[in-house]
Amino acid sequence: MQLHDVKSRRSAEDFPRSEHLATKIAQVAADPVAVPDDTAAMVINRIIDNAAVSAASVLRRPVTVARRQAQAHPSTPGASVFGVEGSYSAEWAAWANGTAVRELDFHDTFLAADYSHPGDNIPPLVAVAQQLGICGADLIRGLATAYEIQVDLVKGICLHEHKIDHVAHLGPSVAAGIGTMLKLDSEVIYQAIGQALHLTTATRQSRKGSISSWKAYAPAWAGKVGIEAVDRAMRGEGAPAPIWEGEDGVIAWLLSGPDHTYRVPLPGPGEAKRAILDTYTKEYSAEYQSQALIDLAKRLRERIGDLSQVATIKLHTSHHTHYVIGTGSGDPQKFDPDASRETLDHSLMYIFAVALQDGSWHHERSYAPERAHRPDTVALWHKISTVEDPEWTRRYHSMDPNEKAFGARAEITMASGEVITDELAVADAHPLGARPFERKQYVGKFTELAEGVVTTAEQERFLAAAEGLAGLSGSQLRELNIVVEPAVLNRAPSTPAGIFR
Repeated sequence: MQLHDVKSRRSAEDFPRSEHLATKIAQVAADPVAVPDDTAAMVINRIIDNAAVSAASVLRRPVTVARRQAQAHPSTPGASVFGVEGSYSAEWAAWANGTAVRELDFHDTFLAADYSHPGDNIPPLVAVAQQLGICGADLIRGLATAYEIQVDLVKGICLHEHKIDHVAHLGPSVAAGIGTMLKLDSEVIYQAIGQALHLTTATRQSRKGSISSWKAYAPAWAGKVGIEAVDRAMRGEGAPAPIWEGEDGVIAWLLSGPDHTYRVPLPGPGEAKRAILDTYTKEYSAEYQSQALIDLAKRLRERIGDLSQVATIKLHTSHHTHYVIGTGSGDPQKFDPDASRETLDHSLMYIFAVALQDGSWHHERSYAPERAHRPDTVALWHKISTVEDPEWTRRYHSMDPNEKAFGARAEITMASGEVITDELAVADAHPLGARPFERKQYVGKFTELAEGVVTTAEQERFLAAAEGLAGLSGSQLRELNIVVEPAVLNRAPSTPAGIFR
């Protein structure tokens, strides 16, 4: 890996195009390096993972809205929309499928200087590949690039500290990944990256306070914008430049300003793209920084015994966990039984209370209104707080994968005065956890979440296509779509009509 210094530049400076971060990313995308076998295998795992969470979310209102919007844009050739037959414009298929993937906060993650869900790259790249008849091997190449670029940006540039939403790293990664998949010239990819970043930079209010359904739509929007940016760049249109380093660019005015230098790692020429192997999926449908805490709660509940005797619970954790999903956020909504599902899945206090009581976590039952309103849950929930611990913050940001951690130490004080403590660094499903996810677990997650939604025959057909992705021709990529029985889709909520028909 090569580290690149990235900082704001005055317009009067001699700052050649070759030094722009967008150029360096475009060069990585244009590099025809082979995809390692373990990277290709993990790409397939994540395609299966995305299908799993899409099956679980297919009847939810935001997913239904996005699907109906996409169905208003038929196109031949076109792309597939999850759950239904037909051919639709690629950018709208990416919008619908991206929303289905993101809605339950249940797919893969990478955390470093910033946050990300790199699986958000899959819907836009699959949609473009389907519309243009790209083969499975080239789709894998594109996804290896998309994961690489998003992970490398997350390692090098923190958006959260400036309250910029993490999808600002997703727009450029989608553009770069499509560029690799389509074998575009680096100049075209450069322009697409600049447009995509310019148009996907927004504030973090989508993940603050009372969190709405836009949290699910935001990555889908970035994917749609990324597709459109590549289309314009292929037609010869340009982008604001230098987009990161310009005097009025992203770093100068939205991030750390003209006096700060970021260091972004990128593969060197001929170096394989392996960043997907640094990422990890979720066993539970909740914000990633709660994954280890759910496992910890399940482990602690027998030691605690009678939960009514708990006086206080203090969770010592990292800066990010404390301020994003903990009491450091200052969000009263995180203690509100009437809060949205999106808000509750960003409340570590709620999640820890329910996991302690139930010894499990479910993507629907754990968030049900009657579950959140249980008096004993509300009482326990309000006894839980978080505090930043410098050691957990250090481990969160560590570059050593063997000590990098997203967990916490729980300190439980009982009414008797007894103090029970335990800690867990990574979730059981993490690559270094007690039960790391491998192909068997990805397939198991899919079959569990698809039960009652997708027929067994359709499940088996999809899995065979996904596992044989490298050998699929362009005309066969539609086999990655899953069709849901009309009787199931008929249970989707009705929604008001909009502009698109």
